[in-house]
Amino acid sequence: MGGNPAAGESTTALNAPYTDTPRRQHFGDRRGESQATNDTWMEKAPPKSKKTRYIVIGGLVLAVLIGVGVALGVVLSKKNSSSSDSSTSSSVVNQTDPNDPSTFQKDSRLKQSFYGLAYTPAGSQYPDCGNSLDDVITDIQLLSQLTTRIRLYGADCNQSALVLEAIKQTKVNMSVVIANYPIATDDGAAYERQALVIEDALTTYGTDNIIGVTVGNEFILDYLDDNDATDPNSDVGNTGAEILLGFINDTKTMLSNMSISLSVGNADAGSYFNNLVLEDVDYGMANVHPWFANVSVDDAAGWTWLFFQDNDVELAESLSNNPSMSIAETGWPTNSTDAGNETNGPSNATEANLQTFLDTFVCQANANGTEYYFFEAFDEVWKLEEFGGVEGYWGLFYSNKTLKDITIPDCSS
Repeated sequence: MGGNPAAGESTTALNAPYTDTPRRQHFGDRRGESQATNDTWMEKAPPKSKKTRYIVIGGLVLAVLIGVGVALGVVLSKKNSSSSDSSTSSSVVNQTDPNDPSTFQKDSRLKQSFYGLAYTPAGSQYPDCGNSLDDVITDIQLLSQLTTRIRLYGADCNQSALVLEAIKQTKVNMSVVIANYPIATDDGAAYERQALVIEDALTTYGTDNIIGVTVGNEFILDYLDDNDATDPNSDVGNTGAEILLGFINDTKTMLSNMSISLSVGNADAGSYFNNLVLEDVDYGMANVHPWFANVSVDDAAGWTWLFFQDNDVELAESLSNNPSMSIAETGWPTNSTDAGNETNGPSNATEANLQTFLDTFVCQANANGTEYYFFEAFDEVWKLEEFGGVEGYWGLFYSNKTLKDITIPDCSS
């Protein structure tokens, strides 16, 4: 899927990322996947990452001018908060000290059971940029009770700095995969715009709470779609890869020039990784969605693991660099704006079925050693307006940040 703002109360329509023409987001692979399942999927764990995802080398010297710029961006973003977002945030999480976000009170219904969660601050769609520090602080207060890791999709609207500032103020144990979301048709404008704010955020906040930098989300799949092709390793796929590799290698150069050692990776649909790209990164993140493969919810957990193992882990193991692999997105929708998308065939988009997937995937994947980012934190209003169907209904929370009628699995045992 394309990652973009998590939901808020605002119902203002937002543009799709970095394009004037709204496009339906791609969730994993929707082109004839096998529905094979594996009832004993917990018994075979994909290989663990062979290295720690982030290494801080030396001290990071603060650049005063850049720091001031990021701080100003945080303040300006805070001022852009809509009244509905602010009222929602203040009513969802209570703080012992209203002036100290670290004093927030825990919700007994929330369990820190997820390896990671997919997240984008509401209002982070360029050029509208209606996100706010207050809103992100509320999000981090909630998400820190579910996981110690989140992944972002892009860097527009100062979201990297907002998230890192929220972690700083809430004092929670949270690490972030920051990201740059480039496109192939703008001569690098979106990439360069985001690279600048990523550099600013790294200079200001350092890397202690950063796992890695992902460059590209479903870039190859989108490139293939735009050029009427399907094979990621075809001539068309390799042409797209050359564009993406330029962005990836520029990110590596930027980090090297800053004397920062961070893993650099790529995210794409589960069977649309280009080998040239995957050979040039430290990690790959695969979107794997049983809903779009028309898999029944009862088989979804085993299918997800098996698909990831067969298409992504085995591919990585065949490459000389053997990049570490994780599931970038997997989840289950809970509603649809139209009757035609209420079912994927064998199962419906309901909260009861989200509960089934939670109960059969989360703790089992943790025990199995599968690294995953559950999709997603909050329902996303802009996707309902742009795309309809199930697109905006993948959150654990509704768009107003209240928990859906689900029970979060307790994996402590």
